Amino acid sequence: MLLYLNESKISSQTIDQVVKCLKNGGVIIYPTDTVYALGGDITSPKAIERICKLKGIKPEKANFSFVCSNLSHLSEYTKAIPNNVFRIMKKALPGPYTFILEANNNVPKLLKQDRKTIGIRVPLNFICREIVEALGNPIISTSLHDNSDDILEYFSDPEVIHRQYQKEVDMVIDGGFGNIYPSTVIDCSGPEIVVVREGLGSLEVLN
Repeated sequence: MLLYLNESKISSQTIDQVVKCLKNGGVIIYPTDTVYALGGDITSPKAIERICKLKGIKPEKANFSFVCSNLSHLSEYTKAIPNNVFRIMKKALPGPYTFILEANNNVPKLLKQDRKTIGIRVPLNFICREIVEALGNPIISTSLHDNSDDILEYFSDPEVIHRQYQKEVDMVIDGGFGNIYPSTVIDCSGPEIVVVREGLGSLEVLN
């Protein structure tokens, strides 16, 4: 199913339809402020397993992000965040960043295993944040990219995405053309802050 959503005028009826799908263990492809992403309800083992199958990876090996609507979800899934890290996150988010933080025991067991960290995202995209807000908990998420080539390329056209994935996911949300650059990944789980990947987000937030 291909659903159209306009970021400047979001239909609450369509959001409710997406949330119902997620609560039933559905898997969606949705827009962020960077690239299109695969997503499911973080509390649904069924959704997590489906996404892992689509990506061809084991849950404990997956580099998923927790997509949140704001920073209020942080304490639910992470250990205490140092003040200097929280200041950076407040400056950077919402925005095209993934922050790697120490995980606490509330992270779903299917994902955690021996994992001590999680990635947190609060995208600057009203569509995905409205979905998360209405769902009431984060979306487990991973970037959607084209595996048909040796070069890592990200899908940007939602209609092309729908043609390729319509039999594998429950919904593709068309929020317009996506970006081709992923988020900037910043690891704040250790004693030093480390830039793991420089993407769309400027590193000036670290200054």
